[in-house]
Amino acid sequence: MTFLKLDHVTKRYGAAAALDNASLEIEAGEVHALMGENGAGKSTLIKVLAGVVRPDDCSLHIDGSKVPLEGPDDAARQGFRFIHQELNIVPHLSVAENIVMAQAYPRRFGLAVDWRRVHDKAGAALERLDVDHIDTRRKTARLSTGDQMLVKIAATLVSSDAHPARLYVMDEPTAALTGQECDKLFAVIEGLKQSGASVLFVSHRMNEVMQNCDRVTIYRDGRTIETSRIAETSRERIIEAMTGRAIRDTYPARTGTPAREMFCTVEKLRTKHVDGLEFSLKRGEILGVAGLAESGQSEVLHAFLGDEKPLSGAVTFQDKQTLPSAPSVAWKRRIAYVPRERRREGLMLRRSIVDNAVLPHLGQLGSARIFSSRRKERIHTGAIAERVRLKYSRLGQPCYQLSGGNQQKVVFSRALGKTPELLLLDEPTRGVDVGAKFDIYTLVRGLSAAGSTTIMTSSDLPELIGMCDRILVMRDHRQHAIVETDGLTPARLLQMFYE
Repeated sequence: MTFLKLDHVTKRYGAAAALDNASLEIEAGEVHALMGENGAGKSTLIKVLAGVVRPDDCSLHIDGSKVPLEGPDDAARQGFRFIHQELNIVPHLSVAENIVMAQAYPRRFGLAVDWRRVHDKAGAALERLDVDHIDTRRKTARLSTGDQMLVKIAATLVSSDAHPARLYVMDEPTAALTGQECDKLFAVIEGLKQSGASVLFVSHRMNEVMQNCDRVTIYRDGRTIETSRIAETSRERIIEAMTGRAIRDTYPARTGTPAREMFCTVEKLRTKHVDGLEFSLKRGEILGVAGLAESGQSEVLHAFLGDEKPLSGAVTFQDKQTLPSAPSVAWKRRIAYVPRERRREGLMLRRSIVDNAVLPHLGQLGSARIFSSRRKERIHTGAIAERVRLKYSRLGQPCYQLSGGNQQKVVFSRALGKTPELLLLDEPTRGVDVGAKFDIYTLVRGLSAAGSTTIMTSSDLPELIGMCDRILVMRDHRQHAIVETDGLTPARLLQMFYE
């Protein structure tokens, strides 16, 4: 039975159509996937459902009756709950306050806030996720990214007697979660489904969609391409419908082999946050860094970036006996970095594509290396944008107007502005669609063939195995093992995290 039906959804920004006569039907008690490349219109549709964006045209029916959707209050009255792609938390409030924020705070005698009941409600919501390690009194800013996402998910599970939840809209909820946390979320989703609620699930992780969803609707360029039952379609068909082209191989083949020339040797390196690093890298090699959440993966990259100061050990790197002393020095030594949180760590969202792309390279784009040339900046950015297949309306466009995948490509444009000797990638494909992922993989492969060395982290184990030559396994902020990827399986790699 159809629970929700959207028709003729159109939203234009100037000449560009974010949604062009799009449609969506969700059945009661189903998990419905919404898929498409970055910029296909998924996030805009979610904002329309949330009442945050006013469409140019739209028809919404609930249980066969046409209903208004003029703002967030209408969405709340219909029982819509939202987990947006970006972490919309108030970092200086407690976990409990963030979870209960959308509800009326319980009060004692109608006056003072009943904080005991606030914490009880927050704790009950976390318990539904089988989460018992998060203190509801702790400041949310002190949590890891994954735990902050769990807090956002828990906030949608707080009950409301006035407007019971009927539709949960989840936009990339697993992007910052570990495998175990994902399993807990999917158990909750199954429970919601059994209770009769519907879930609109947006994810670029194909395995999640194929294993946990009932149907899938695919958008491309703001239009609805098709809706299919998961049991009656395939990964290949979904990818082709999303991209308009067939992508037969998940990971592009390596062209050539890493050079024999040694690039880096690390001996018993210890910093404030990691210990026991001991490995070597050849030019053109791709080294993965893996482990359970918060095991020190990102800190390995930060050591090469100059953020983690060596306390002991020896490093021979770029024919020098020292690591960079600061990130600014690292960029000068052609060490490029792509952070895991592009919006918080990687971008000046209200500045233009050009401003973001050229930031570390201003000295090379100026006259007499003093004043940067805007003309050179635009030419430089345009060439790199074409290389990374960036979709934009103009180079002066603010980055906040771009889709998540295209924001990630801007960060990559900065990293590729001067061909790096070492490329540091921290979760480089988080929140990126399958087509953009393939573009990123192809770029990394091309850099490797040209002699650039890469160190990358990822919570996507097949991605690490498919892209890397070797994988460094971290446990409790210490190096545990290094393993060749030839013949390695995700199950075996995961097992090494616990050995």
